[in-house]
Amino acid sequence: MITHSKIVLDEEDIAGAADVLRSGLLVQGKAVSSLEEEFASFIGVRHAVAVSSGTAALHLALICLGIGDGSEVILPSYVCTALLNSVHYVRATPVLVDIDPYTYNISAKQIEKAISKKTGAIVVPHMFGLPADMDEILSLGIPVIEDCAQSAGARFRGQYTGSLGRISIFSLYATKMLCAGEGGLILSDDPDLITRARDLRDYDEKETYTLRYNYKLTDIQAALGKSQLKKLPSFIAKRRKIAGLYNAGLEQVVSRTPSVPEGREHIYYRYVIPVDDPTGFIDKMREKGIVCRRPVFKPLHRYLNLPGYEFTDKVWSKAVSVPIYPSLEEKDAHRIVDAIRTIL
Repeated sequence: MITHSKIVLDEEDIAGAADVLRSGLLVQGKAVSSLEEEFASFIGVRHAVAVSSGTAALHLALICLGIGDGSEVILPSYVCTALLNSVHYVRATPVLVDIDPYTYNISAKQIEKAISKKTGAIVVPHMFGLPADMDEILSLGIPVIEDCAQSAGARFRGQYTGSLGRISIFSLYATKMLCAGEGGLILSDDPDLITRARDLRDYDEKETYTLRYNYKLTDIQAALGKSQLKKLPSFIAKRRKIAGLYNAGLEQVVSRTPSVPEGREHIYYRYVIPVDDPTGFIDKMREKGIVCRRPVFKPLHRYLNLPGYEFTDKVWSKAVSVPIYPSLEEKDAHRIVDAIRTIL
């Protein structure tokens, strides 16, 4: 069976985690600090704060920007529920907008229509590893939180995603671009935002009381993250090679392969194609020993019973994600192409 996603670990990753275990110093410590410095340097920002998950990172990012009761946060409907949860954590109002049907990213034109006097922030996920249109979005003048959970290593006009907005968040979940099992990072050039995030991630031994959280990352996870960061360029190269093979093999049988507008570099966290019957297609692929999935389980507006969102619904009704990860062998990639061509 070819799985949809796969954790990619080697002996160097295991050795790094084992060194921490042998040290007996497992909680937030030197490895966490080192990961923060190395990751910030890689992305090209001044500061990073490591936390327990990508959701925790977004939660704290919202707080650091002063988002709370009375605030509105603009975000796309075509995204996982973690973003909606984080907005609700701070008691703000989510304002959902439609997407660009070609890139699957949040639409700058729809954002502009949704801005009000209460708008406190825009959350911009770079979906499936393709940067959103940051020039248009930043020109709107609203603080931007870049959600780079799927885009570590992607670039927009030469700059890494995560270096463009006011603040950015990353995920270190098991099957993300970098694996630490669980974990997240908050990045910003603003030292005040970072100081606030550091204060909020740990609740104990503080001179004053305010609501804080137990959002620390362990050194075990940080050691994995550090080791994986060294391999990120090679991971991306492998993903792009597989995507190129898919593009060549599928361009005659699918209505379109992933779009990559000028000035953007796709890292192919997901390889998404449209098919007329996703459920039937997924079942037929599984019969051939290949696991495919919907890349977004259900759009947010459908959870909230909101009308509209024409392009989100069109994309969601047809989108299927096929296997792509650094350890996928070329022979299996060809097998995937052959199966898709046979079915379609």
